[in-house]
Amino acid sequence: MLISYGAVLAAGIMPVVCAGIAKSGFKGYDNSDPRAWLARQTGFRARANAAQANCFEAFPFFAVGVILALLTGVDLATVDALALFFVAARVAYVFFYVTDKAKWRTMVWSAAYLTVIALFALAMLNLQMD
Repeated sequence: MLISYGAVLAAGIMPVVCAGIAKSGFKGYDNSDPRAWLARQTGFRARANAAQANCFEAFPFFAVGVILALLTGVDLATVDALALFFVAARVAYVFFYVTDKAKWRTMVWSAAYLTVIALFALAMLNLQMD
C-alpha cells in the first residue's frame, strides 16, 4: 500500500516538475505574473507548461482510482504495480511532450489512461464479488 501512496504523491508532484522545466534556465522569468509569462512561451517551455496542465488534469482520476481500488480490497500488489506503471507512463509522457515526440506522447498517455481505467474496473469487479 505504501508504494501506491508514494505513486499518488509522485503524480501530485509532477505538475510542479513540469512548471520547473518550463521556467528553468530562463533569465527573464517574471514571478510576479507567472501564468501570463508561461502563456507567452514557445517551444519546449510551452510544451512543458501544457504537460503541467495535463498532469493536473490526470491527477484526480488517478488518485481516485487508487483509493477506490484500495478501499474495495483489490490485491495490493496489483494496485502497487498499476500505480507504478501509471507514474512511469506519465514521466515518459512529460519527456515525450517536452521533446516534441507527439506519437510517443499519445501512446504513453493512452497507456496511463488505460491503467486508471483498470484500477476502476478492478474496484468494480471486487465489489461485485462480495
